[in-house]
Amino acid sequence: MRLPSMSQPFLLAPIAECSPGPPGAHVRLAVLGARDVGKSAMIVRFLTKRFIGDYEPNTGNLYSRLVHLEGDHVAVQIQDTPGCIQVQEDCMQVLDSLSRCVKWAEGFLLVYSITDYSSYQSVRPLYQHIRKVHPDARTPIIIVGNKADLLHARQVEAKEGLQLASELGSLFLEISTSDDSQGVCDVFQYLCKEVSKVQHAGSMDRRRSSIIPRPKSPNMQDLKRRFKQALSSKVK
Repeated sequence: MRLPSMSQPFLLAPIAECSPGPPGAHVRLAVLGARDVGKSAMIVRFLTKRFIGDYEPNTGNLYSRLVHLEGDHVAVQIQDTPGCIQVQEDCMQVLDSLSRCVKWAEGFLLVYSITDYSSYQSVRPLYQHIRKVHPDARTPIIIVGNKADLLHARQVEAKEGLQLASELGSLFLEISTSDDSQGVCDVFQYLCKEVSKVQHAGSMDRRRSSIIPRPKSPNMQDLKRRFKQALSSKVK
């Protein structure tokens, strides 16, 4: 399955480079998924606790906030992305733009609507694209089934979301952005924690690799034995 294209040219907001800091000081997240699944509403709900139901189609907004996470203040940047609805002729241009966003981010939410089966189908190719850019399986990806309050319009069963997440080795959650502010907050906070863990593990790996092993002290008895052997061979 090819990665679906975007409803509009994929023009992401400029992403400012973060200054170096300790693990967990900066967290970069990306929210991806089809159009009208509630990506923007989820982000705003997390950052402001407010629910806004209607949004103009975005071209890639970048949100930056200082978030209180387990006693620490963490600078969180969240990249919203335009919706994917169909494959267009300029697909490679779209993929290049998406790749830049995916390469920048450290953790991902892949969102679909339980009322739109096609949005569910877009999750797998997006996941595969992320794994091509981030082959390290530690990069956290969470699959989110949104609009769980619209049970009367459900097209994707919860077991289908679970099955997909199991196949991809990812975490799966169903939430309602409109009805459950805490559920949305929990999703983002959990993703922030997972990114912080990966950052810390990477920092430890770099620290270990930078340590030069101390050479072993020479074994004097072994050196004497080798010296005697060399002398005896010369005498012969």
